[in-house]
Amino acid sequence: MPESRRGASSALKGWVRALERTATIEREPRTTLPILIDRLAARLKSSPALISRETSLSYQALAELSHRYARWALAEGIAAGDTVCLLMDNCPDYLGIWLGLSRAGVAIALLNTHLTGESLAHSIRIVAPRAIIAGARFADRLESARALIAAEVPCWSHGSDGSPFPRIEPLIERLSEEPLAENERALPTLADRALYIYTSGTTGLPKAAIVSHRRLMQWSHWFAGMMDVTPADRMYDCLPLYHSVGGVVATGATLVGGGAVVLRERFSASHFWEDIRQERCTLFQYIGELCRYLLASPPQSGETNHGLRLACGNGLRAEVWTAFQDRFRIPRILEYYAATEGNFSLYNCEGRPGSVGRIPPFLSHRYPVALVRSDSTTGMPMRDAQGRCLPCSPGEAGEALGRIVDGAGGEGTRFEGYADREATRSKVLHDVFSPGDAWYRTGDLMRRDAEGFFYFVDRVGDTFRWKGENVSTTEVAAVLGNIPGVADVAVYGVSVPGTEGRAGMAAVVVAKDFDLTELSRETTGRLPEYARPLFLRIVTALDLTGTFKLQKARLTSEGYDPSLVTDELHFWHAGQGCYVKLDTALHQRLVRGLERV
Repeated sequence: MPESRRGASSALKGWVRALERTATIEREPRTTLPILIDRLAARLKSSPALISRETSLSYQALAELSHRYARWALAEGIAAGDTVCLLMDNCPDYLGIWLGLSRAGVAIALLNTHLTGESLAHSIRIVAPRAIIAGARFADRLESARALIAAEVPCWSHGSDGSPFPRIEPLIERLSEEPLAENERALPTLADRALYIYTSGTTGLPKAAIVSHRRLMQWSHWFAGMMDVTPADRMYDCLPLYHSVGGVVATGATLVGGGAVVLRERFSASHFWEDIRQERCTLFQYIGELCRYLLASPPQSGETNHGLRLACGNGLRAEVWTAFQDRFRIPRILEYYAATEGNFSLYNCEGRPGSVGRIPPFLSHRYPVALVRSDSTTGMPMRDAQGRCLPCSPGEAGEALGRIVDGAGGEGTRFEGYADREATRSKVLHDVFSPGDAWYRTGDLMRRDAEGFFYFVDRVGDTFRWKGENVSTTEVAAVLGNIPGVADVAVYGVSVPGTEGRAGMAAVVVAKDFDLTELSRETTGRLPEYARPLFLRIVTALDLTGTFKLQKARLTSEGYDPSLVTDELHFWHAGQGCYVKLDTALHQRLVRGLERV
């Protein structure tokens, strides 16, 4: 059979498995993930479920631990519908805690472990928790944040002694590990809230996305089908458990398939392949930046001698994909597109480099997705004289929208929103193609080819207009990132007095072999004039979120003013045809409009 036909057949099987696994969810409205773990424990018993360097939990031990935490919540008077915040590093107990609390009908807010001060306090305030459970090393940070919260919230510590809060483990160990009796519980339904998962907060304060038990079941079973997870599989998960990718997709999909999840607190490029081999992992959950880091790392002995059969994730750039797959001999890559709060997903089951996926024709009626033209100045979709949005042509970039269908038959297209109602309203677009319709705004610009494959272009607001052309920061960063000596790069737009739109600026982390002359030559040859960054900022590192997303707000606000920026600055000098040092005198000429741009 030709390779193309084999790929199409494999892709179709993935879609069919996913549909089969999710087809029965609605038939049992009280079968949530914790209940399913009980059933798996009865069947798999001592088989490993969660593995870390310090400890491991079998399926039976995971179920028993969750029973204890459910009883703890009930004993503390934390009732169904209440919220508990969880602030902990990756570890098996993390899953045991949130599975147990959700078993009692409690919603768990998975706090980002990188937050401090007002950001952490804000994340706590917006979900109004009844209690907080924190890892011991976060106790001081939590104590400081609590000073910014009006209401006193009880806190418990998990881990080593020394925390100002009481330890929770001694309480848990005294409770029964047996399943809860009927009179002890009121089982949550698929429609009830299970988790709050926070947006990364690349700009502004984080938003708490609502995740129902239905979505947990849908994500877990769908990805289990797509990856064809079996009890023989071991998933390598070094992504934060507070995020939907590391905490739900990697864990839920593996567990419902009967496999084991190998947890690590953080990603390490230098130890990655040794870890994969020693733990006998067959699956790896990635985000694109991890693949780029691995590709940029020096060769390691045994980096191709592993048991991985599939890498699943999102954000794998086209310029990294093939090199990553070839160098490390990854048999299959399953790239997908999804957002924690989103109401649709795309899957690249065919392994087409650079594409974030598609929706096959036989499912297009079930998951309506559209691309509409976007105004790069306002960031809003463009509308015609009748007030309707303008659909994109094949190959044209536009904002991706997902049709919101409420009621029966709309289980896969609902938008559950955020804890903040105003934030929820801002993500819904009305009267898009017909009066009264409602669509979820992804905030992502994509283009779609003639075969229906989608390609990520940029975030709405990141794309800027310069010299009458739309410039994609992602596409410019891809070019700069491939220039020798450029280790990392962030591209953004900045205002220049006396001009319209925004000019391109790049913050660049450079290696020892970086050559500014070569970068000038490469950008001239590989980027059109309007897309070439007008300004360069040489930095030692880029600000990243806990899930490796770029934080550009500080860079954008500081701009290219030498009085604000202590890093080395350069300006593209049109007359000289190269980058020159941007000093105070040149900056003043730019501000006064005396320098040609």
